[in-house]
Amino acid sequence: MYHFIANLLKGILTTTGGIKVFNKEQLPKDGAYVVACTHTGYIDILWLGVSLLPRQIHYMAKKELFTNKFIGGFLTKLNAFPVDRDNPGPSVLKIPSRLLSKGEIVGIFPSGTRTNEQSALKQGAITIAQRSKVPVVPAVYIGPNTIGELIKFKKAKLIFGEPMYIASPDMDAKQAREHFTHELERRLGLLREDLNKKK
Repeated sequence: MYHFIANLLKGILTTTGGIKVFNKEQLPKDGAYVVACTHTGYIDILWLGVSLLPRQIHYMAKKELFTNKFIGGFLTKLNAFPVDRDNPGPSVLKIPSRLLSKGEIVGIFPSGTRTNEQSALKQGAITIAQRSKVPVVPAVYIGPNTIGELIKFKKAKLIFGEPMYIASPDMDAKQAREHFTHELERRLGLLREDLNKKK
C-alpha cells in the first residue's frame, strides 16, 4: 500500500511543478538512518517520502493528526506513527528505535512544528540516532507548502547533507546530544543557504 500511494503522490506532485533533489548520493545506500528535515508545511512531508523511493520512510507525527479516522488511517498507510509532543512517553523512543533496529528510515522534523522562521531544534532526532547508533542525515526543503501554492506550479527543491554520526570520545551522552543538536542546526543553516543559491 505504501508504494502504491507514494507513487500515486509522485505522479500528482510531478504534474504540479516537480522537484529538484540535490546530493541524494549523500544518503546511505542501505541500512537504517534518521532524516532530520526542515518543516514549513505538509507538502514537504510528501516530497521527502517520494524522493526516498524505492525505500520507505517512517514519520513521527503529532497525535492530533490521528484523531480523524480518515486522515489517521491515511497517515498510517504512509508509515506515520503518533507521538504526544506535550506529554512524550516511551513511544517517542521505543517506536523509532524498533524501526531503526530493523534497518528502516525514520523521518523527524526537529523543529517540532511547521515554521518558516529559524527555530531552536529539539533534541529528538539526535537522541533517537544516538540511542540506535545510526547516522542523522540533515535535509532542507524549499518549495510549495500548501495545496494553493502547489497548483501554481511552483517547483520544489530538496537538498541532503552529509550523514552525521552522534558519537564523540570526549563527551558523555548528554554533552554529545547538546553538541550535535547545535551541529545539526548549523548544518541545516548551511544547507538552506546552499539551496537558496541553486536553481
